[in-house]
Amino acid sequence: MDRTVLKANARKQLGGGIFQTPWLMALLVVLIEGAILSAVSFTGIGTIILMGPITYGVSKVFLRLVYGEPIKLETMFDGFKDDFGGTLLLGLMQTIFIALWTLLFIVPGIIKSYAYAMAFFIKVDHPDYDWSACLKGSETMMKGHKGELFVLDLSFIGWIIVAMFTLGIGLFWVSPYMECTRANFYACLAAQSEGAAASQPADPFVPADEDAPQD
Repeated sequence: MDRTVLKANARKQLGGGIFQTPWLMALLVVLIEGAILSAVSFTGIGTIILMGPITYGVSKVFLRLVYGEPIKLETMFDGFKDDFGGTLLLGLMQTIFIALWTLLFIVPGIIKSYAYAMAFFIKVDHPDYDWSACLKGSETMMKGHKGELFVLDLSFIGWIIVAMFTLGIGLFWVSPYMECTRANFYACLAAQSEGAAASQPADPFVPADEDAPQD
C-alpha cells in the first residue's frame, strides 16, 4: 500500500478541497460525533452506551464514502438501529482490552489499539459478526500492517502543525481527512485479503490519473 495514493484517494473522495461539499459534510459528521461524546463524557455510563454505536456510524459514513456513496448525516446513527447491542459491546470490549494492555505498559496498549483499528470497519462490512469476530478479524488483518498504519498516521503531522496556527480550528478539517484515509487503508487491506483467494484483482482504489503502486 502506498500512503500517498491512500491520501490522494481520500482527498478525491472528499471533493478535492477543504471547502468542497463532501469535505464539509464529513466535517459536520466529525463535529457531531465530538459534541455527542463530549456531552456524555462526564457520565461513564453515557460514554459506554454511545461510544460503540457512534463510532460504528462514523466508520460507516467514511467507508461508504470510499465505496462511492454520498455522505448522509443519518448514517452516523445507524449503530443504534443496525445492531445496537453488537456495536455497544464492540466499543466496550475494544476499550477494555486496550486499557488492560495499557496497564502492562503504554507501548503494548498502543500496539493493541492498532491491532484493533479495523474492527468497526469490519463490523460495517459484516454486520452479522459479533464483537469477538470483529476484534479477531482486525487482529488478523493488521498482522504485518500495524507499522504501516502508524506511519500513515504520522504522515499527517504537517497538516496538524499547520492547523495549530489556526488556534486548533483547522484540526476539525484534518480529522475527516484522517478518517477517510483510514477507511481507504481498510478497504485496501480488505481487497488484498480477498485477492489472496482470488488471484490479484485490480486495485479499485487508485485514482484514474495515477499509476497503481507495484507490490
